[in-house]
Amino acid sequence: MKLYHHPLSGHAHRARLFLSLLGVPHEAVEVDLAAGAHKAPAFLALNPFGQVPVLDDDGTIVVDSNAILVYLAKNLGRTDWLPEDPAGAAAVQRWLSVAAGEVAYGPAAARLVTVFGAAFHPEEVIGRAHTLLRRLDSHLAGRDWLVGERPTIADVALYSYVARAPEGNVDLSGYPEVGAYLSRIEALPGFLPFAQTPAGLTAAA
Repeated sequence: MKLYHHPLSGHAHRARLFLSLLGVPHEAVEVDLAAGAHKAPAFLALNPFGQVPVLDDDGTIVVDSNAILVYLAKNLGRTDWLPEDPAGAAAVQRWLSVAAGEVAYGPAAARLVTVFGAAFHPEEVIGRAHTLLRRLDSHLAGRDWLVGERPTIADVALYSYVARAPEGNVDLSGYPEVGAYLSRIEALPGFLPFAQTPAGLTAAA
């Protein structure tokens, strides 16, 4: 099993984190985004969208970070990470949609500005990040995990960009439930840290 990734991509870290939590042996293949390797013909043959991560499971190619989480849970029969009952599966899917929506256009976009020089309006994306964090903090009040009584792929999908939100000038200090939640994820056996960069509030610290 191979995972094509970049160490500063939160999307790629989701996949790497889940593989680590599951203890799945795999080869991590770093894609040099700065050199344009993700736009080279060989990589585009794997993912025509030219994005990491890409999972190659003995010839089965899975693209998109959330799709990779679903594939791994399903392929390995890990119903503890992806419930099969309709209500549980729907609840996980709801948060996968948040990861692809509110997270991507909030804390992830804010980090793209400072780490990669993306041309987003900082005030707008930082505002979106705080809207998400307020809702997340409220949801986590009185519960340890996003869905049910144990971690699921929903938690894996949200972790990376929320944890590194300060790199995009998004202050997490006003969200105690979120802070405790991130610490719970980081305490899981097999946890794999996401590379930190000296950007945003991290640079000022």
